[in-house]
Amino acid sequence: MANLSQEEWKKQLANDANAVILDVRTNDEVAEGKILNAINIDIYKGQGFIYELEELDKSKNYYVYCRSGGRSGQACAIMNQLGFKNAYNLSGGVLEWNERLVTN
Repeated sequence: MANLSQEEWKKQLANDANAVILDVRTNDEVAEGKILNAINIDIYKGQGFIYELEELDKSKNYYVYCRSGGRSGQACAIMNQLGFKNAYNLSGGVLEWNERLVTN
């Protein structure tokens, strides 16, 4: 797991053809806006979160975020334990995100 600054995360993501953006916030939080093309798996689902992670392709590079960077850091650690090699935490989360968020 790596904690990346907002700029590092954006730059690395922009140059990564194998990237997946993962939002680990609740459905209510996601409804307020998410980063474009992000998939959502709520970390508060407990074991359900683990089950959904297990369905993901472990060969991809995951750019993980939440509201402030705490839950996404936990998610990255869990992903590493499950065998994901590349999980990158967005330090500061969407609170510090200075680009447009999309709503469904």
